[in-house]
Amino acid sequence: MLTTAPHLYLRRPSPTTAEFTVTTCPPLTLPLRLCLLAISLLRVAIFTAATTTIYSRFFHDPSRPPSPIPISLLDLLYQGDILLLASHLLQTLHSSPPGQFLASITAPLSNSALAAIASVITYFTLCTQLHTTESLLVLRGLGIQTSTSSSSFSSPIPNTSDGSNRWRGWKWWFWGTTPTKTRFIPTEKIRDVLINEAFRGFEVRYYLIVIVEGEEDVVVVFPKLLPGRKIVEEVWRGVRGCLYEGDPNHQSLGGSWGQTATLGRKDS
Repeated sequence: MLTTAPHLYLRRPSPTTAEFTVTTCPPLTLPLRLCLLAISLLRVAIFTAATTTIYSRFFHDPSRPPSPIPISLLDLLYQGDILLLASHLLQTLHSSPPGQFLASITAPLSNSALAAIASVITYFTLCTQLHTTESLLVLRGLGIQTSTSSSSFSSPIPNTSDGSNRWRGWKWWFWGTTPTKTRFIPTEKIRDVLINEAFRGFEVRYYLIVIVEGEEDVVVVFPKLLPGRKIVEEVWRGVRGCLYEGDPNHQSLGGSWGQTATLGRKDS
């Protein structure tokens, strides 16, 4: 429900522009939105619990008397004193019943064990990705741009009656988003766009490559997801149609197929 096999969305803003997006995020239906919201709140709660536990063990000073004047969190936020705001918020969480409960159940743990467990929990809370989205933007006469990003809460889905694809939904929620990696290749540097086949274990995988002039290595399109042959062939036809339509001087280096290679193991 939370993720699907890689599937393709096509967007054609103009006859000379095409964007091919492959993603593992399913359409954002109401049940999925509610499920993602619940996951977001759970991640916030887990991160808050881990941070409060670290504060209670290593930074809380029991000898320090409480402030005689109540401090409003909103006042600290308006003043822009982030450090004081964070300290006061953690102190409030530590003094709360849930904070005291966390301190009591983690008391038997040593400092090193507590730090290691809290660090692992914080890392997985912040860095776990649910969905991966990779796209290829083709601009006739200019070049192509590849991009890869991972997130927990983004999805390109068709939302118009004519079947065209547009981005819809809350693109980023809280965290869980890695920076988008992009690369632009000018048209004059593109020698050809081909489909390669490779052996990955006992499986044959098909993937799209761009041969760039002056570079020894080819550029693999959709390197993380490595979608199936049907998607690869559809993108290949769309890319070549957008890049070279009406160009009688272009000659392919090898039809549609490149050479056979061997793929190493990678997460997709």
